[in-house]
This record gives sequence, structure tokens and C-alpha cells, in this order.
Amino acid sequence: MTDSAISYHRFDSQPEVIRSPQRGTETDRTRRALMLLGMTLFIPGSAQIAAGSKKLGRAALAVTVACWFTALLLGLMFLTMRSVVLSLLTQPFMLWLSAVVLGALAIGWFILWLDTFRLIHFTSLAPGLKPIVAVVLAVLMAVTSGSLGYGAKLVNEGRAALDGIFASGPAIDAVDGRYNFLLMGADAGEGREGLRPDSIHVVSVNEDSAETIIFSIPRNFQNAQFNEDSPLNAVYPTGYDCGDECIINFLYTDVMNNHQDLYPEAEDPGAEAMMDAVSGSLNLEVSGYVMVDMGGFENLIDAMGGVTVDSGGWVPYRGPLPGGSWGDNWWGPGVYTFSGQEALAYARSRTYSSDYNRIQRQQCIQQAMMSQFNPQTLLTRFSEIMQAGGNVVETNLPQSQLGSFLDLAVDAQGQTPQRLVLGAPDFGASGDLFSTYPDFEQIQRRVDELIANEQADDAGGLFGSAGFLPAQSGALGVMLTTPPASGQAADAVEEDEPSIDPTPPPTQPDGSELTREYLIEAQMTGQTGVLEQAASSNYRCEPVN
Repeated sequence: MTDSAISYHRFDSQPEVIRSPQRGTETDRTRRALMLLGMTLFIPGSAQIAAGSKKLGRAALAVTVACWFTALLLGLMFLTMRSVVLSLLTQPFMLWLSAVVLGALAIGWFILWLDTFRLIHFTSLAPGLKPIVAVVLAVLMAVTSGSLGYGAKLVNEGRAALDGIFASGPAIDAVDGRYNFLLMGADAGEGREGLRPDSIHVVSVNEDSAETIIFSIPRNFQNAQFNEDSPLNAVYPTGYDCGDECIINFLYTDVMNNHQDLYPEAEDPGAEAMMDAVSGSLNLEVSGYVMVDMGGFENLIDAMGGVTVDSGGWVPYRGPLPGGSWGDNWWGPGVYTFSGQEALAYARSRTYSSDYNRIQRQQCIQQAMMSQFNPQTLLTRFSEIMQAGGNVVETNLPQSQLGSFLDLAVDAQGQTPQRLVLGAPDFGASGDLFSTYPDFEQIQRRVDELIANEQADDAGGLFGSAGFLPAQSGALGVMLTTPPASGQAADAVEEDEPSIDPTPPPTQPDGSELTREYLIEAQMTGQTGVLEQAASSNYRCEPVN
């Protein structure tokens, strides 16, 4: 038997070549090098036990087993006690500890790679294999230690961002089995006196089933009511009813300028006043709020890499025109990936259309952001998103409840929310001026019906059991609750019958399709009727996943 065959036999059956590579051939040393790299990758510490310092190897292996056990335990807990795990992992101390542990693991694994490089005896490898082994080692170091180090950085940035966004106050309790949150898109733009929330929504979530109802309140909603226990009830005993000067989005500025003393313990008296206004109007106790700065909203969407929607109508905006000039332009039907500035313009446009159309597009952008806020986006753009989020969001939600609210949000994602707009089309047509002269008994009755409708659905009934049908929403892809026509029985509608959009697509006077150039020309020549017809269906919008 040749010496080469004996050396190969020893490598297969005895540990001499592992600990003493000089006893083997170049082939043995190459196999040994690759084996040590694989051992350090999959079982950190095992290469040291086999070929180097057993003391270092045992310590590293103990850490490896502890990490495996912790990951397995967290995985099992996530499957059985998701809320507990999310609550644990969103606490400031746990985030700090996680960052420290990830950083320590990154350093420890880096040390093991350096020691593995020593154990390989790089100079004893075949010349042609040296660059291959060097590249493989560098890649593995980057993938393992580099990823852990980057993870530590992200966790620490997330901890700092969450500390800056969420409050440290007491927990918010569910009321009658529901969490009710006020979501506001606020703007302190040029030419405005103070900040005003232009986008106002209440999200009501069932604490057990996570079923959700979204109430949208037009910015020009008047006569908002206050419950008896609200400090503003003494100032506005019959509601916020001083006419056009008292539309609901003026309330924030009014309180900040004149009535901050009514909320002495509040960090944001204006937000507390807005919660009181929607609580009294809907007869729901709203305890939490989230306010998004519309300027920062642009930065958040840009940090996400844009937001994609399928727009079904013509939406006017100010932007670049053909030829490079700037002026009045139009987005036509189609799929768009909007930048932050474009998404904000799209969501806020109401020229030649109505607040209802605007609310629909706002909801569409919000849904698109949520559906496209996936793990890939979060991991690849985490730093930008966290930085933007800290500049965008103000809330009174306590960080101690962040985990439980995230758990509720996960359950809610798979369900279609019910929706109600406090105005057209859910309460008459836009010409009925329901938002100017609201009927609060009717509003609160509809709120109660939606909640009862949710409970009936839990019991196996259909939405029609509460007397509600999907709105004629065309390509919206969202549900707007609308009462059936007078005398129409809810159960007369087939369950699977598709909704019909009664609005024909707008066209030019000769019947041909609209074009951007035609609308720009019509706008320049003041053809308002043509433009209003073109914009009449621009509520059609669907998020693109």
C-alpha cells in the first residue's frame, strides 16, 4: 500500500490529520480546511474541540447550544403565546439586552473564525486552493459575524426609535371589549395657523376576534359632540357648533391656542380634545391616538421605497408637465409606484371631486403602506424607516402594550374591516350636507349596528343580517357599509352577487377616452364641468401587494 493511501486511510479513520495536518497530503489538508470551516459555520466551537483549544471550543459550543435552545424556546412560545413573545421583545430593556447579546455573538464568532484560520495552516494548502479558501472564509465571516453585528445595530436603532415614539404611561384598557384608536394625518403647512388634522379616522378593534371597524370623519365635519365628562363640554355644551369656523379639523388648533388649561396633564391637549370630539360623536370611548405628520409622511414612504397602488380614476395634482414646465397635471387610471411627495399629493387631492373621494384614496394609500410593509422592506430599509418614523409619529400608546397591540394587528391583517364615513355616501349624497348638519342619533345607531353586525358575523351570520350591503365601490377593494334601498330586504341579495359600479367611465364629449393632454387643455380653458366629470370616479383605488 502506498504512503498516500495510508495517509488517506488515517484521515478517514483516525484524528491524527485533524490535529496534525502535516501528517496528511495536500488533499487531506484541503479536506481538513473545508471541514473546519463547515464546523465553525454550523456548530461554532466544534472546530476548536477537534483541532485546537478544547477550552475555547467547549465555551463556544456551550454558547451555541444555549442560542439554539433559546431560539427553539422562543419559536415554541411564539406559536403558543405570541402576545407574550411580542411584548417581551418590544420592551426597552429586552431590546437593549438583545443588541448587547447580538454584538457579543458577532465578536465571539469573529474570534472563532480567526482561530479557525489559524487552525487551517493556510500556508500548507495547495497554491491553487489558497485563494478559494480565503474567499470562502471572508464570505462566511461576513454572513455570520457581519449579519449579527448589523442585527445588533438595527435592534439598537429600533430601541431608540421606539423610545422616541411611544409613551411610558399606564396601559390603555379595552372598553366594552374594544380598543378604539384615533388616527390623524396632521399638517402645519405654509399659510396655515397652527397644526390641523386633515385626515381623521377611528379604528375600533375587537379585543378577542381582532375584527375591525374604521370610521372616517370628513375634515369639514361640524357640530362634533362632547360627553359630559369631557372638559370641553363646559365650553361647548351644545357641541362644536359655531358654524364654518368650527369644523372638526379646526378643533386641534382652537384648543392649543385657547384651552390647553383644560387638559393640564396631557402632553398634547389638542389630540386629547380630538379624542373627546370623536368619542362624543360616535358614542365610543376613544383612549389612544396616533398622529402622523404629513410632511414626515413623505419621508416614511420614501424610506419604504415608495408605495404602489392601482388607481381607477383621473386625479388632478400639481406637477411636471410635458416639455419640462410645472403646473396642473393629472394621473390617469393605471398602476403607480408613488414617491412620498406623489403619494401625499394623490391622497390629498380633492380638486374637482369631493372629500369622500379623498377619504377613499387616503384609505387606499394607508392600506398599501400596511400591505407593502413586509419583512423584506423592514430589513433592507430599517434604518431609514426608523429614522422617518421617529420624525413622523406622535402617540399616547404606551410602549408596554406595543407587543399586545402588534399581536392584535397580526390577527386583524387577515380580515376585511367594515367601514363607515360620517357623510356621503354612507349618509346621503354630498349635496345633502350631512357633514354640516349631522344627525348624531343616526350616526350612533349605525355604529351600534356595525358592532352588532360584527357579532352576528362571529356567530356565522352574514353582513346582511344587520341590514348592510357592500357599497357600490367598483375597483376599491374595500368595504363601505351602506344601507339597502328603502323597502329592499337584505336577504334578497345573493351572497355571491358582485357589486355593480353605477358610475360609467368618464369620456370626452365625442365619446372617446380621456387623455392627460385633453384634461390639461380643458383645465387651461376653464371647462369645469368636464373636469368634474373626469374626477368623479377618482375614489377608485386598490393597493398592489
